[in-house]
Amino acid sequence: MKNPFTPTFGIVPMVLAGRRELLHHMHNAFERGIGDPNLSSILIGPRGTGKTALLSCIGTEAKKCGWICVDTVAMEGMLEDIIQQSLRAAEEFLTPKSDKKLSGVNVGGVLGLTWVQQVKEESNWRIRMSGILDELKKKDIGLLITVDEVRVDVPEMIQLASFYQLFVRENAKISLVLAGLPGQVHQMLTHKEVSFLRRARQHVLDRISDREIREAFRKTVEIEAKFFSSEALDMAVNASGGFAYMMQLVGYFIWEESGASEVISETCAAEGIRQAQIDFQNGVLDSTWRELSKGDRAFLIAMLPDPKYSTLTAVAKRMGKTSGYASTYKSRLLLSGVIEEQSGETFAYAIPSLRDYIDKVR
Repeated sequence: MKNPFTPTFGIVPMVLAGRRELLHHMHNAFERGIGDPNLSSILIGPRGTGKTALLSCIGTEAKKCGWICVDTVAMEGMLEDIIQQSLRAAEEFLTPKSDKKLSGVNVGGVLGLTWVQQVKEESNWRIRMSGILDELKKKDIGLLITVDEVRVDVPEMIQLASFYQLFVRENAKISLVLAGLPGQVHQMLTHKEVSFLRRARQHVLDRISDREIREAFRKTVEIEAKFFSSEALDMAVNASGGFAYMMQLVGYFIWEESGASEVISETCAAEGIRQAQIDFQNGVLDSTWRELSKGDRAFLIAMLPDPKYSTLTAVAKRMGKTSGYASTYKSRLLLSGVIEEQSGETFAYAIPSLRDYIDKVR
């Protein structure tokens, strides 16, 4: 039997845990079109919360409603990537005017073809994109652009956000959905050139509830006619910690351990969870720890005595430093998604099993 779990970054799971309400809002936004606030959305969450997979799901909802979708990552060359993808996705809908003479096959005009007198070589990105949006709008087709791993230090990310504001003002049928770590999104929203993005709908991807994780586990294994014992299901839910990626990792190894058995036992769950934790440590925790500076590590170690949430004052005291000094490392760790802010100016480890890992390696 095929393993129904997919612990690969960005792959949409066979059963999505949680996020139903968000996808419902996005579907309605694509149905309603211009004017719906959810057309400008930002997904915010630490590593492992399923941001990339959720972007794919949102793209699927858009296509159901007759939109085309292009996906990119915040990096150099992303603007040209959006043009190229848009032309390719819209090719069946956009047709060149019959009175124009085909002169080449270089990207630069509608359909990726160069048409004499249609688009001048000196046309900038905004003009080229406006031409595509105008043609799509004539056929009542919307364009969704999704951007993963947003970073304010990528100039083209800021340019896209600025141009998007103009497209909205011009009543284009367009949607922009961004996804990123909490700190990176915060930096972008405070950037003076794209302050209008603060009005975008911000969807914070919190940890998924145990109830929804349990339901997703149960439905996923039932696809291949298997069942969890009650104890095994409890163990799998607890090991997932409410994180989408960890759930897929735990499910994958438990399934592999169960073999041809119809019922997933407590013994299979225990061994599968052990393997998942090793894989998560090797693939996520080790690399995360190696990338941290000495000061970052000292800050995280100083959080250990707190049972759940930490305060800057307490952490600074344990480090033997001032709050001002410690706040520098707090900001760095928030930006990288290693810790996450909670209510009342408190914060906590953002990555599953990170506390136990730090306690072992410090």
